[in-house]
Formats: sequence, C-alpha cells, structure tokens
Amino acid sequence: MDRYVDPSATVGAGTALGYFTVVERDVRIGAGCEIGSNVVIHPGTVIGDHVRIDDNTVIGKLPMKAALSATTEGDDVPPAIIADECLIGACVVVYAGCELGTRVLVADLASIRENVVIGEYTIVGRGVTVENHCRIGRRCKLESECYITAYSKLGDRVFVAPGVSTSNDNFVGRSEERFKHFKGVIVEKGGRIGAGVVILPGKTVGADALVAAGSVLTKDAPAGKIVMGTPARPIRDVPEDQLLENQGWDD
Repeated sequence: MDRYVDPSATVGAGTALGYFTVVERDVRIGAGCEIGSNVVIHPGTVIGDHVRIDDNTVIGKLPMKAALSATTEGDDVPPAIIADECLIGACVVVYAGCELGTRVLVADLASIRENVVIGEYTIVGRGVTVENHCRIGRRCKLESECYITAYSKLGDRVFVAPGVSTSNDNFVGRSEERFKHFKGVIVEKGGRIGAGVVILPGKTVGADALVAAGSVLTKDAPAGKIVMGTPARPIRDVPEDQLLENQGWDD
C-alpha cells in the first residue's frame, strides 16, 4: 500500500494523493486538490476545493505542551481548516486550530501554530513562523524568515519584510509576574515593517505607518508616520502616493 486513507475520510472528485500520504479519520478533502507525497493530514481537518499541498507537509498537527510552556495549550483545539484554492508548500507545518482563508499561500518550510487565523490572499513566505493565538488579516505579505510572536494581531494589507522579529515577554522568561503580561504586537491596516526590524512586546504600528529597516521599535509607531532608528522615532509623514487610499486597490 503506497498511501493510507482512513475509511471515515472523504476525498473529493479529481483529487490526487501522492505516494505515502496519510489521511486520518474524519478528514474532508474537497474536489480537484493536489496532495503531494509524504503528506500527513491529521484527524478532522477540513480542506476546500482546488487546494495544493506539497511534499512532506503536515496539516492539523496537535500542539506539544512542555512542562514549562508559558503560552502553549494542551491538545483541546479544533481541527485545521484550509479554504479553497490555498497553496501550501513543501515541509510546512500547519497546526490544529489554524484557519487559512481563500487563496492563502504558505511557502516552503513555514510553520503556523494553533489558534491562528489568516485572511484571504495573504502570503506567508518561506521559513516564516506564526506563533499561536495570532490573527493575520487579508492580503498581507509576511516575507521570508520573519517571526510573528504569539498573541499578535495584523490588520489587512500589512507588509512584514524578511528577518523581522517580534516579542511578547517584557520579562524575558523570568519571574512568575510575566504570566500576567504576555502581549503580542499589533500592526494596523496597511502598516509596513522593514527588513530586520525588532518590535518589543505590546507595541502598535499604526495604520499606514512605516518602520524603517533595522529599527528597534520600543514605542508605538503613529499612524501615517515613518519611524526610524534605535530606538525608533518618527521622522516624517509617509508620502501621499504610498498611502493605501491612493493605491487604487479594490479590496
């Protein structure tokens, strides 16, 4: 046998399953999907129509809770949901409790943790990590190797450049007090984060703000402003021709 499909699973018309793929109990896969080789789809996962999942990817993985874990929950999370026409690359891990909207692209080697919602048409780049309890808006771009910390919220049309790091623990892993204060970052609609930026816990990037490459954001970035430096400070307004309202995009 070159693949396993649990008898309780359903696979839509025209869907192709690669070699050594495992489809576990109560999985539902829509029509016209392309599932690569060595893919594992965990129990209860729902996959829409015309979804592509490449080789060696895992969908619906249960989280692992270490004895000292501060933010990870146990295994009581709902199944993963992958909407129509998503593209998921090779060696990707999408955890249980994750929801991907229509036409989301997740590139090779990315990891999306439990209890994450990603809006339609968003791109999650190669090697990106989105930690648990995050909300990512529609038509965002998370570029290669950026890190979105747990409990973060990104609005629609957010751009995050390669190598961006975010954090949610001002106590840096020390003292019991930290368990009361975990807070991710917020990037409001149209916010843009340049390459290699570091954003400290709980900070907000306002709508249409731009954090320049290499900056360290220790205070909120005001809406519509360019902030720069270590620590980052506002230096000028975002040019009119770069504002979302002037792009002519139809959302």
